[in-house]
Amino acid sequence: MGAEKKLLQIKDAFEMAQKPHQNHAKIVAALKRTYNQLKDKMVFHEEFVHYLKYPMIIYKREPAVEQVINFAAKFVTSFDQLEKEDGSEEEEENSLLSYLFNFLLESHSANSHAVRLRVCQLVNKLLGSMPENAQIDDDLFDKINEAMLIRLKDKIPNVRLQAVLALARLQDPNAENCPVVNVYNALLENDSSAEVRRAVLSCIAPSAKTLPKIVGRTMDVKEAVRKLAYEVLAEKVHMRALSIAQRVKLLQQGLNDRSDAVKEVVQKKLLQAWLRLTEGNVLELLHRLDVENCPKVAVLVLNAMFSLSPLSNLVQNCKNLDNRKLIPVEDLTAESALYWRALCEYLKSKGEEGEALMEEILSEPATYADYLLSYLQNMPVLSEEQREDFSCIENLLTKEFIGQQLILIIGCMDTTEEGGRKRLLAVLQEILILPTTSTSLISSLVERLLSILKDDDRRIHTVAEIISEVREPIVTVDTPRDAAEIRKQQLKLAEIKVKLLETKEALEECIILQDFNYALVLKEKIRELECIKSDLIKETEQPEIKEMRVEKNDPETLLKCLLMCYELLKQMALSKEIGPTMNGIIESLILPGITNVHPAVRNMAVLCLGCCALQSKDFASQHLALLLQVLQIDDIKVKRSALKAVFDQLMLFGIETFKAKKDNDSLSEETEIRNRDCEEEGTKIKELEEETATVHNLLQLLSSFLDSEFSELRTEAAEGLAKLMFSGRLISAKLLSRLILLWYNPVTEEDTQLRHCLGVFFPLFAYANRTNQECFEEAFLPTLRTLFNAPASSPLAEVDIANVSELLVDLTRPSGLNHQAKKSQDYQDLTVHDSLAVKICNEILIDPTAPDVRIYAKALSSLELSKYFTKDLMVLLDEILEKVKDKLCQRVIEKFRINLSKGNDIDKDRSEVEQETGTTTSEHVNPNEEEKNKEVDQSPVNEHKDYVPAKQKSTRSKATRGQRKVNTGARSVNTRRNRKTVASDSESGDEVPEPVILPSSRPSRRAKTAALEKTRMNLSKLLNVEADD
Repeated sequence: MGAEKKLLQIKDAFEMAQKPHQNHAKIVAALKRTYNQLKDKMVFHEEFVHYLKYPMIIYKREPAVEQVINFAAKFVTSFDQLEKEDGSEEEEENSLLSYLFNFLLESHSANSHAVRLRVCQLVNKLLGSMPENAQIDDDLFDKINEAMLIRLKDKIPNVRLQAVLALARLQDPNAENCPVVNVYNALLENDSSAEVRRAVLSCIAPSAKTLPKIVGRTMDVKEAVRKLAYEVLAEKVHMRALSIAQRVKLLQQGLNDRSDAVKEVVQKKLLQAWLRLTEGNVLELLHRLDVENCPKVAVLVLNAMFSLSPLSNLVQNCKNLDNRKLIPVEDLTAESALYWRALCEYLKSKGEEGEALMEEILSEPATYADYLLSYLQNMPVLSEEQREDFSCIENLLTKEFIGQQLILIIGCMDTTEEGGRKRLLAVLQEILILPTTSTSLISSLVERLLSILKDDDRRIHTVAEIISEVREPIVTVDTPRDAAEIRKQQLKLAEIKVKLLETKEALEECIILQDFNYALVLKEKIRELECIKSDLIKETEQPEIKEMRVEKNDPETLLKCLLMCYELLKQMALSKEIGPTMNGIIESLILPGITNVHPAVRNMAVLCLGCCALQSKDFASQHLALLLQVLQIDDIKVKRSALKAVFDQLMLFGIETFKAKKDNDSLSEETEIRNRDCEEEGTKIKELEEETATVHNLLQLLSSFLDSEFSELRTEAAEGLAKLMFSGRLISAKLLSRLILLWYNPVTEEDTQLRHCLGVFFPLFAYANRTNQECFEEAFLPTLRTLFNAPASSPLAEVDIANVSELLVDLTRPSGLNHQAKKSQDYQDLTVHDSLAVKICNEILIDPTAPDVRIYAKALSSLELSKYFTKDLMVLLDEILEKVKDKLCQRVIEKFRINLSKGNDIDKDRSEVEQETGTTTSEHVNPNEEEKNKEVDQSPVNEHKDYVPAKQKSTRSKATRGQRKVNTGARSVNTRRNRKTVASDSESGDEVPEPVILPSSRPSRRAKTAALEKTRMNLSKLLNVEADD
């Protein structure tokens, strides 16, 4: 009896297990003794499952329930933890596990989501608690696998999450077609729940098949998923499993992520894991990132590493410098040069402390200048044969990259000391003049040169001298001698020969006469004549060599000169006019370069011409025709540069640039015109027509690029027109409509830059002032008509017209205007939506039977209308209700009319309250807003506050929308709250879902009562203040 009393009952075990701070191991051991004492194990199985059902019906994650589930899993799998001595014991031990698994698999499809959740959770716990070498029956394995795969499609995210965890041990990453791995891949890409995607990431085994999916989750919309994806890559994936492109992309996205938590994971986990794989060698890690092609990412990586170490340690770890504080030329590699440059820039960014330490890793400017010159002077020049050898080209590119990094280091130097500065300037000029200097280094060299020179005049003079030296170098030329001069030399030579013969004869006579003194004199004279004779012979044989300047017109030289000029023009102040020196460069270099046969030269010449035009309005007007000609006939790259130049001029000078010449002509004839009044009027009209035609033709040419087949030109044109409109230089509803259609056009789906640009432009432009909203209002109907009339073969036929309508309605909301625009005079009583409502109503009345009416009706119900305007609109709505036969439209219009009339009644009540109390309410009424005002009695009646986040949400949602079935999340916040969810993904493009407006649950008197209650409360506060006074 004593032994039986000590046996723990199942019920008691479950009650103890749910309490906190319980030792489950002891309860498991006690219950195990009870299990072993029983002969009929089936009774125990049934009772155990019976008590397990109680926590299984609870969905909420209660601590007691979680503890019971954990206890049950530990107990059932505890038998597998012991050594199995005989087969009978094994069968008994496996019988409870099999019984529980069979029960769970029978219950996994229960109607209760709580039961389905707990079934998946228990399967997960059971499989997770089993030892690594545990084995289960093949049939049971298949059943578990099948059931959990079904649960992965459950509508409840938490159920799917537990099913994902349960299948973790059942996946086979080595199998070619494992169903679990396939489902995991599908869930990673398609599951709507971020928690499910996180669970898959934590469970999925990396393999060649799953790795691309794991990498793809680093671009997930949820921060937690991106963070976990980077953690998985750091902990489970070797760097060699990723291609160089994948490594660079991961680091670029991770270190630029908008979330600080994700950045921290990349910085402290992924980078550190990769650094450990290279045994802490930073240069080896850089080598595996291909720094030559991705220097920006490499600098990001180095800055992230530098931020984890003290500055003093960074300087101490820079061990590859010699006693001159320079890296020996033979030890220079792409990685070491980039590391040196990144470290110098990082130390300089740290202020005084960093600059003090930088003196330990960087030599004086004069020493460094000689070092740079010696390196760049030894740059190899490839012959024709070597240019066909890929290894020679690769070696040259590496050397150029190293040279680029060494040039950029100059920006970190202190050039205040005059001696070092002069030497550095001299070296930079010498390098620029060197014929072996690569074109890729010119921009950096000129940029560093101009950063040292501060005065614009000195900059122009210096660059002009360098261009002159490069374009017209001094060379030695062999010139043929003149015939007369040759004849003179021959006569002189003959004369010397005669004298020589005479002197030799005289010498012989002196020897015969033994006059040796005179013979010595003659001998010396003969020697002199022989020297003169040999010199004359050499002069006649050798051609005359002269030093002279020869103009070079090869593409490489022209490109170098144009690059220098372009960098100079970029640095010049816009207030600096074009002087004689620059005029000389324009006439001799830039304008001839535009007609050069080589596209690269033409492109750089166009860029230089565009920069020159920004310095002078007159110059811009003179050369505009040339740029427009380039726009029509040249290559794509040159056209793009010309397009940029034209838009820059329009941004800076406006349309007046094209009218200046005519204005000057009219001024010169001012006196004459005054005497002829009739002719003056005619001339003015003619000039106005010509100016209008000029502007029209120009805009027509620029807007024609919106339809270009080349995405670069489309993007450039759209961006330029958006800038002109945003800056107020151009207002055109027609162009705005084209930009909207371009944004929605499926053809531009891959043009990320274009879509991003327009997605940012639309809300910023619309909410800036009322004039811009009126422009959108004017573009509303033409845009929708274009979409309605688009043929089936057109890409515009795929656009969701309802979404376009919602966007335009949202962009014209009066509540979306900036605070300053609301206060300005143009924020009048009648809003843009008021006039838009009339236009929509008239459009409906033109053809009440058209299918387009549904779109217009839905747009009409979303408008924010002024309280002064609702009476006039009622007449149009009544007429529409009479003529429109579509029942869906009738219901929408009828509800809109009812809400509008209720809004009028409430406005009357409010006006009475205002007269009695002196309080004011919002002047703009959204018919759907009144339902909200009735229900929220204690909220202040200020509708402008409700719309504050609408603009922000609009920007985000519209910038990321698709084609059809797009997210209609750009509506204002109060409209979301006042309606039940309306499905935006209707099955057909012309079927518009009926906007479901909350029915009036309380009479309009309730709103009046609420307003009076508020007024009483406000008055009581005022009375209390007066009483205190």
